[in-house]
Amino acid sequence: MCKHYERRQREAQQRQEQETTVNGDEEDAQEDYQDDCKETAVQKKKRKWKQEQAHRRIKERKGPKKYMKGKGKDFEGEDDDYDLSIDMYTKKKPLPGQLDNCELCGKRFTVTPYSKTGPKGALLCVKCSNQQDTERRKDGKDSKKALGGEKRRQMQSNLLDGIVQIGSKSLQELCVKEVADNIHEIDEFGDLPQSLLNRLSQILSRRRAITSRTLDLFLRQDLVAIDLYDCGRLETNDYMKIFSIIPEVQSLNLRNAGQFKDEVLDYIIERDIPIRHLQLEAANLVSDKKWCEYFLRCGYRLETLKLAWLDYAMDDDSLLHLVRTCPNLKRLKLRKCFKLGDGALAAISELLRLEHLSLRLVLSTSSQTVAHLISEVGPKLRTLSLENFENADDDVLVAISSSCTRLTKLRFTENDLCTDAGFSALFASSEFPPLSFVDLSSNRSIDYAAPDGPVEPIGLASAGFQKLMDHSGSSLERLDISSCRHISYDSFLTVFGGQKEYSLLQYLNISFLTKIDTAIMNAIFKSCPSLIKVTAFGCFNVTGVAKPRGVALIGVPSAQDSIVHEGDVDTSTWLKDRSSASLGSSKL
Repeated sequence: MCKHYERRQREAQQRQEQETTVNGDEEDAQEDYQDDCKETAVQKKKRKWKQEQAHRRIKERKGPKKYMKGKGKDFEGEDDDYDLSIDMYTKKKPLPGQLDNCELCGKRFTVTPYSKTGPKGALLCVKCSNQQDTERRKDGKDSKKALGGEKRRQMQSNLLDGIVQIGSKSLQELCVKEVADNIHEIDEFGDLPQSLLNRLSQILSRRRAITSRTLDLFLRQDLVAIDLYDCGRLETNDYMKIFSIIPEVQSLNLRNAGQFKDEVLDYIIERDIPIRHLQLEAANLVSDKKWCEYFLRCGYRLETLKLAWLDYAMDDDSLLHLVRTCPNLKRLKLRKCFKLGDGALAAISELLRLEHLSLRLVLSTSSQTVAHLISEVGPKLRTLSLENFENADDDVLVAISSSCTRLTKLRFTENDLCTDAGFSALFASSEFPPLSFVDLSSNRSIDYAAPDGPVEPIGLASAGFQKLMDHSGSSLERLDISSCRHISYDSFLTVFGGQKEYSLLQYLNISFLTKIDTAIMNAIFKSCPSLIKVTAFGCFNVTGVAKPRGVALIGVPSAQDSIVHEGDVDTSTWLKDRSSASLGSSKL
């Protein structure tokens, strides 16, 4: 009995110990669960970030995105089996000879090898296919119209440049444009002639594409001339590179040369570069001292000097040094040199070999100094350009008529002191030769209180214009009388009325002459058969004019292109229409 009792007591004790262990484990699990529930927001955010990083690494190991065939959707991290399962349920297109429903109209039709697909990928019947083709053709026409608009804008841009294109472009022009469009893929120009290099330079300069790399394309040891029309992106070392590759350059034309410094002129002086024709624009970093040194060492070679937009250097003393050290100078052009005045004009009067003189100064100068300059250098001058000499009066015109006996080009602009009688006397002189180039723009009274001008006309007016055309009309090739607003309507009728033909006149600028109307414009086309470009901004009475083929008419937006040819219309008809129109307006 005692043994059985002790056995049962031990078994009961063991069962109690087991239950205690199970309960303890459950309590520990419950405590762990409670601890998990107490997870903070930071720990939760960190746990999610770790999960996202793990997912991203798994996707990267699986490779790039896979695309479902025939669909535009992408599935990341999907298995190939999934793509195959989708393809199993994709509807197959019917084969030719089978029947199908049209996607757009829903009609039943027989499928052929030429059946076309609709917007959603299904097949279309014949009728819907034709409608779809018609709509696509209309869209194509709209795109062609857009291209036509771009073409018209380019044509107007060419007209502003005086370029009139008749027919297709030449093979040479197409090749030059193709080279310019792909300039960054060109390694060298080869043995291109100077004319084509100049044309490429103009195109690239207009696009501001002359850089250190493209400059190398223009440099060749056998060249003697360099023309770069926009050097704004070149550095000082690039200018030195020009003379190191082309040591025998004789003609140098650099526009917008802002980094042309004293160091460059030192390089030219040290290597004795034989420059005979020099043209620089905006070379403001060259000092007066360096200019004087260059003229002293290399000035004996100079035959042409053109300087523009110099506001830092080149004063009267520098120009006097130029005159004394450059005895062979034949062409001098000074534009917008801010430090030049009467002293410069007095110095230029000592250059007795000058044949071409062009001046546009900023400082005020006296009329007596200008007249003295012309009297000294005028006998050998062939071209003379005086712009914005506001103090010049009729004495200057008298000096031109008496001294410039070999002149072929005259530009005298932006003046309000010279009178119409002075211009009439200039062109009535028997010693003054006929001209081929005349620019007398903006010679008019600027008293806006009297828009018709004083009783005695100021500037180029009716009498002076008629004398000009009688004197040089047979030899004129270029004529600019823009803003000479005191020329009367009757004077235009007398000059272009048909009594005389100006067979050599090619370029005409009549902008802001408000008295010109459609009849006068048509008469101009009739009496000037060789016209290439007519600029007529501000001529508001010119409407619906019919211009001849091949003439660039700029500034008249309502002009009709190329519908009147030589001999189609009689001038007397235009004048008759004009007179009848004026009578009708007077009755009103």
